[in-house]
Amino acid sequence: MEYLVEGIMAVTWQQIVMYAVGILLIWLAIKKEYEPSLLLPMGFGAILVNLPNSGVINQVMSGVGEVNGVVEWLFEVGIEAAEVMPVLLFIGIGAMIDFGPLLSQPVMFLFGAAAQFGIFFAICVASLLGFDLKDAASIGIIGAADGPTSILVSQVLGSNYIGPIAVAAYSYMALVPIVQPFAIKLVTTKKERTIHMDYQPGAVSKSMRIAFPIVVTIIVGFIAPSSVALVGFLMFGNLLRECGVLKTMSETAQNELANLITLLLGITISFSMRADAFVNVDTIMIMAIGLLAFVFDTIGGVVFAKIVNLFRKKKLNPMIGAAGISAFPMSSRVVQKLAAKEEPGNIILMHAAGANVSGQIASVIAGGIVINLVTRFM
Repeated sequence: MEYLVEGIMAVTWQQIVMYAVGILLIWLAIKKEYEPSLLLPMGFGAILVNLPNSGVINQVMSGVGEVNGVVEWLFEVGIEAAEVMPVLLFIGIGAMIDFGPLLSQPVMFLFGAAAQFGIFFAICVASLLGFDLKDAASIGIIGAADGPTSILVSQVLGSNYIGPIAVAAYSYMALVPIVQPFAIKLVTTKKERTIHMDYQPGAVSKSMRIAFPIVVTIIVGFIAPSSVALVGFLMFGNLLRECGVLKTMSETAQNELANLITLLLGITISFSMRADAFVNVDTIMIMAIGLLAFVFDTIGGVVFAKIVNLFRKKKLNPMIGAAGISAFPMSSRVVQKLAAKEEPGNIILMHAAGANVSGQIASVIAGGIVINLVTRFM
């Protein structure tokens, strides 16, 4: 009873806020089904690490000395020391992706690149608001809507805000169905959203599918060396999928490996959600700038498509540009749903899917470029 009273007395208002945040994340995961595999462990972890004298983080106990906590240990080993968890997760992501729609329409690479505009815009905004360069760069990556890349970049650059950045990145990934339609409608007309596009896929041979991940890894290795860890593991996972001789291993990467790493990553990231480091004005600013980055990534892709239409006789539906973010396949589905809502029977899913898988690659490359640029100026 004495320990219970001491524990209750030791709770701060910031910790109470974090209990509410944890419960909110769990509610979003269960009730709304927003990225439940990540938001649920993150939410529960946020509660764990904010309990007074919690045994999940390192603490000094009288007569015993320092006792290691399991969540802090996982953070130090799996993220802080070598960024192991985010990198390994990309094997599973790569094994899930079919690059066929992109390879049949290589022009979609351009939309993946254009939809990274919000990252660099947000970096400028964060810098103007007083964040130092490493933190501003880490915050900007939220716009990619790619949780593992956001975590890796913020960790490599030594950002002070890994927790808020991770929460923002995964939250906005989950909110793609809400945020993207709003951003698309800001810069398009109904007439543009009803444009039909014919789909005549080019032949994609097995040899091309196998060569693609190898060639991309080599090219990116020379262009953006800091991206090789993420791009290389993403492409390795895709090679497992496409090679045709490792079906069981590919299925393991897509299921058991991806689920296990996602589970551990979610609860491990909660170490950065301790009340003393999370509940402050900076966190609110990070969430706002991250949302701005996400919106401008979407707008950047759409506006690029509209610019391309100025030089084309047969117009593109500019909404496919919005699918150039990394949130695969959610973003392409959102674009298709919006197209069908504007005009029933309008199918642009395969075009959107091509842009979407391009965005998966482009966001990782953008992360590597940001790391290279920032480390040169630090």
